[in-house]
Amino acid sequence: MSSRYLFIIGLISILHFNVEAELSIQITQGIDDPIPIAVVPFSIETGGIFSEDIAEIVKNDLEQVGEFRALSRSNMLSLPTEEREVFYRDWRILAQDYLLIGRINQQSGSQLVQVQYEFFDINREIKLAGEVLTGSVTQLRDIGHTISNVIFEQVTGIPGAFTSQLLYIVSESAGPQTSLFRLEKADYDGARPQVLLESGEPIMSPSWAPNGQDVAYVSFETGLPRIYIQNIASGQRRQITNYPNINSSPVWSPDGTKLAMVLSKDGSPDIYVQDLNSNQLMRVTDHPGIDTEPSWTPDGRNIVFMSDRTGQPQIYQIALGANSYDIERLTYDCFQCAKAQFLPDGVNLVHVRRETRQALYQIAILNIETLRVITLSSTSLDESPSLAPNGSMIIYGTKFNGKGVLDAVSIDGRVKFRLPSTQGDVREPSWSPFLN
Repeated sequence: MSSRYLFIIGLISILHFNVEAELSIQITQGIDDPIPIAVVPFSIETGGIFSEDIAEIVKNDLEQVGEFRALSRSNMLSLPTEEREVFYRDWRILAQDYLLIGRINQQSGSQLVQVQYEFFDINREIKLAGEVLTGSVTQLRDIGHTISNVIFEQVTGIPGAFTSQLLYIVSESAGPQTSLFRLEKADYDGARPQVLLESGEPIMSPSWAPNGQDVAYVSFETGLPRIYIQNIASGQRRQITNYPNINSSPVWSPDGTKLAMVLSKDGSPDIYVQDLNSNQLMRVTDHPGIDTEPSWTPDGRNIVFMSDRTGQPQIYQIALGANSYDIERLTYDCFQCAKAQFLPDGVNLVHVRRETRQALYQIAILNIETLRVITLSSTSLDESPSLAPNGSMIIYGTKFNGKGVLDAVSIDGRVKFRLPSTQGDVREPSWSPFLN
């Protein structure tokens, strides 16, 4: 978990062809009493056969987060498509708590579709939600994820994150002693992967902008590590730093106007913040030890980082503009703690924890007020945790059967799923903000 391997990052070109490493969710642990829901196949009122099944997308979304269990279509007593066809008694007989129905209309000679859905509480016999969503045929998956968001929030009270996306690094062998590295973007469930960057040199430290339209990363294309920002849609990019030695670990401020980063231009690695409008650089820490892995507190007023200033990596916090020695140590009871990020509540801290001298790195949450620690993962080489935009899940890199994969765990530890790659090792995930 040392920051000394922050030196290697690479980038050569922007590619958009089909060499992506497909990811697909594998549920590894769900809750004991999932919520029963019936997702009826959407009827096609007008139009042809579509490549995407919206009801199946919603079903998969809800089951993949582990909190729902969908009724098999073969066990449904009826297939209603509108409210007047819904008989609550039938669904109570099947022990269902919730019901989703819908229909699709495609305008003649057009790629536009209208999707009308209705969502019901069976026990209370009321309609909880319903609307008409319009988009192109190519957006049916997005429409399905949007419906999943509504259902998840109606049932749990937490905004759904099914329309969010992931960044991650894939590495695979390209010959004897040669590797190929890619930065890819995909839906939260691994669908629709897209290659953003490819290089024969390593790529590291991808980070989403709060607007969901830009990413920051580190490139070694000049022979030295430098930080770049790239627009996802256009592929246009600009170099942000050109300081001597290490330029690494870019992380956007909550308002998107600044980047926290690690620079060693003045000696040992320290935390800096660069204003993206004025390019003004502010030094945040000044210590002969290694200060690295910055993240922002939710209010944007403080930087959390890892430092080995006491001999072993621990988590610290410093207010922006504070004296570089006015630092609060947050972790004491672990042999090593690293890669920290606050939950939206600003109290619970997600981090990588090593309890003893044994090389056992796991994802944990520390409540900085009560000092209670909850260990969430059961694997041994966990790294790079990233929080879902609704704060309900954490995705991280780990090893499974000797291969790098992405695992996700709910913040209460009850739900887990895995995103292995069909090609190569996967690591360094970064979960997007809410996307429009």
